[in-house]
Amino acid sequence: VSHASNSLDSTPDIIYDQATLTGAQLVAVGKKHAGILAKSKELEDRMVEAGLSSGDLCFPLLYAPELLKSEFKSQVADMKNSVKDRGNAQCSCAGHFIESHLDESYQNDYVHCDMAGPQDRNERATGYGVALILGLLKAPGFC
Repeated sequence: VSHASNSLDSTPDIIYDQATLTGAQLVAVGKKHAGILAKSKELEDRMVEAGLSSGDLCFPLLYAPELLKSEFKSQVADMKNSVKDRGNAQCSCAGHFIESHLDESYQNDYVHCDMAGPQDRNERATGYGVALILGLLKAPGFC
């Protein structure tokens, strides 16, 4: 996200990251939905709509960087990549950790998609996320 927010020739309208980031996503929203952390309510709604229309279901996570950023405080580093309190919105914290690497000058929208749950079924990859992105972009056949 750092590269996308400061090194491209033009500033993107949305920066989208997708990862099998945390087992906490499974606790938060289960095996069939990805957890999404969206900077704006508009983008959150677009993601949920894209999930419903594409079949790659997703559900919003708590977006509260002002409440959760203290989870990354460290005595020896700028920040640590694990939370102090695993019971404090861990999946949201993980998305905010990635978001913290956006360039400070980037002011447009951002969404994190944690797809740890729906990315596999019976130890086989599902391809989760491809249709979700195409639905978000309203690609022909996915809108």
